[in-house]
Amino acid sequence: MELNELKGAVDAVGSAFEAFKATNDARLAEIEKKGSADVVTRDKLDRIETSLSKYESLNQKLVQAELAAKNASETAADLAAKLNRMGSGKAAPEADEVKARANDWMRAVVRSIARGDGALSESERKSLDGVAAEMKSLSLSPDTLGGYLAPTEYVREIIKGVVEVTPFRAVARTRQTTQKAIQLPKRTGTFSAQWVQEQGTRSETTGLTYGMDEIPTHEMYALVDITNQMLEDAAFNVEAEVRAEATEQFAKAEGAAFLSGSGVGRPFGFLNNASIATVNSGAAAALTADGLLSVYYGIKTDYARAAVWMMNRSTIGQIRRLKDGDGEYLWAPGLAGGVPNTINGAPYVEAADMPDVGASAKPVAFGDFRRGYVIVDRIAMEMLRDPYTQATSGAVRMIFRRRVGGQVVLPEAIVLQNVAL
Repeated sequence: MELNELKGAVDAVGSAFEAFKATNDARLAEIEKKGSADVVTRDKLDRIETSLSKYESLNQKLVQAELAAKNASETAADLAAKLNRMGSGKAAPEADEVKARANDWMRAVVRSIARGDGALSESERKSLDGVAAEMKSLSLSPDTLGGYLAPTEYVREIIKGVVEVTPFRAVARTRQTTQKAIQLPKRTGTFSAQWVQEQGTRSETTGLTYGMDEIPTHEMYALVDITNQMLEDAAFNVEAEVRAEATEQFAKAEGAAFLSGSGVGRPFGFLNNASIATVNSGAAAALTADGLLSVYYGIKTDYARAAVWMMNRSTIGQIRRLKDGDGEYLWAPGLAGGVPNTINGAPYVEAADMPDVGASAKPVAFGDFRRGYVIVDRIAMEMLRDPYTQATSGAVRMIFRRRVGGQVVLPEAIVLQNVAL
C-alpha cells in the first residue's frame, strides 16, 4: 500500500469526522428547537456517514496486510527450510539466498493482500509464481503420493458464536425458596398526618391498608439424546459440554422472560406491567435528550440514587449522539477514571432483549430494579441422566430443568421511555 494513498485516506477520514461532529451538532440543535431535524441536515449526515464507511474496506486491507506481515515474519525460518527441500535434487541454496527469496516472497504476499494481484511488479509476481511452481514438486493430494505423510491437526476447541444474554439478575433482587411460590406483603395505602390545636379533637386517621403479592415459580427444560458411542469416543467431555450449553440457554431464556414474559407459564416481564409509568420521547420514532431527561427525573429521588439505565446495544449508539440543552452529551465515558460509562450521570446495563428504537416501542428503562423486581429461584439447575428410556437406540437421555419466577413488586421504582410524541 502506497504511503501517499494511506496518508490521503487518513486526511479524508479526519475531515469527514470533523464534518460529522459539526453536522450532528446542527441536527441536535434543530431537534431541540423544533422537535425534529431538517431533512437537509439528516441527508447531509447520512452522506457523511456513508463517506466514513467507504474507508472501512481500506482499514480492513491494512489489518490483513499487517497480519500477513506478522505471520510471514514468524514463519520465515520454516519457509527457509521448505525452500531447501524444494530443490528437486539440486544443491541447497546458501543462507543469504534463502533469506533474500523469503523476503521477496513476504513483500509480494503483503502487497498482493493490500492492493490485489494486479498491483504486483514483475519481480514480485515472479517470486510468487516461483514458490508455487516449486510446491508442485510436493503433493498432498492424492493421499498415496504423500498426503498420508502430512496429517491434519485436530484442535480441541469448539468454535461458538456468541449467545447474547440479558444480565437482569445483576440488577434485580433474587430470593431462594423451597416452595412453589412466595408471598410478599405490601403496603397499598397509608394515612395522612393531621394538624391539631392543643385541646382540639383528634379523630382516627384512616387509609393504612396492606395487600399481598404472590410470585409463582415456572419450569423450563432442555432434553438432549446422546449416543453411548459418542460419550465413549468423543475427544471432548460431551456430557460437560451439553451441561454448559443448557446453562447458557437457560440464562438466555430467563433473561428474555424477565423483560417481556407474559406471566403465563413463565415470569412476568416488567415491559408488560401496565402499572409502570411511561414517558414519551417527544418524537414519533426517535429518542430525544429531553425525553431521556424526563425519564431520569420521572422517579423519586430515593429510587434514582440506585437506579440504572437498561437498553440494547443499538439504542446505546443512538443515545451517544444526544446532547442536553446546555450542549453537553448525555453519554459520558468513565472507564479512564475507573468508573462505568454513564448516561446523565447514571450507569447503564446493556440488555440484548430490550426492543430497538421505533414508533410506540419502549427501548429504554430506568429505575431501581432491586426494589422494583424480584426473582424467585426454586430449582437453579437439575440434570437427570437417563440411560434407560433410549437404551434400545443406544443413547443416553439428558434432561435439564430449572424452576424460576419473577415479577414487578414496586412499579413506582421503574419508568419506561415510550417512543411517541
